[in-house]
Amino acid sequence: EFLVVALDISHVVLPKPSTIGANLYEIIQRGLLLKNLYITVYEIVVGFFIGGVLGMILGTAVALSPAMNRIIYPFIVAFQSIPKVAIAPLTVIWFGFGIKSKIVMTVLLSFFPVVVNTIAGLRAPEQSQIDLMTSLAASKWQTFKYVRLPSSLPYIFAGLEIAIVLSVIGAIVGEFVGASKGLGYLMMFFNARLDVASSFAILLVLALLGLVLQSLMTLIRQK
Repeated sequence: EFLVVALDISHVVLPKPSTIGANLYEIIQRGLLLKNLYITVYEIVVGFFIGGVLGMILGTAVALSPAMNRIIYPFIVAFQSIPKVAIAPLTVIWFGFGIKSKIVMTVLLSFFPVVVNTIAGLRAPEQSQIDLMTSLAASKWQTFKYVRLPSSLPYIFAGLEIAIVLSVIGAIVGEFVGASKGLGYLMMFFNARLDVASSFAILLVLALLGLVLQSLMTLIRQK
């Protein structure tokens, strides 16, 4: 606050924190925040859920099947190497400017950490534990249920905590490329008007949203 005034920095370059707060209050008063926040949160939650479920299913298949590991995992890694920002315009072409393309982007970003952590978690048990279950004539399902799954839960939840934060990025990137509502659209709208203080206000909301979602995942993990 002091440096912006002392150095006479233009409000277009760096607005004062007090101006950002005032603009955020105005955005809330005008009803712009809640309706756009709802859209973005919906995209995040749905995309995160789909990405998480797909990640756990594929991760389980890769971890437990050597054939699936050889066939599928290289493609997963290769796909993850592609910058998702480059895919965003394609999702708009394929799924339109509506919510679907944003959900797809969210799925693409949240998917990989869940896959990798699920694989690592299911492979975490020591061979001696697996050998013990085999000596007790346990079935593959019993070994999975009593040994592999419990040991994998910390890994899976760690992946989910990363994925929920990446889901926010996915939704916003999708909205940047093409949208008529959502926090990403609202930020692009303010940027076009050189309303930097309002853009910072939306960034503040996104930062708080990421913290809240990550904290919820941490709370669920602790339960």
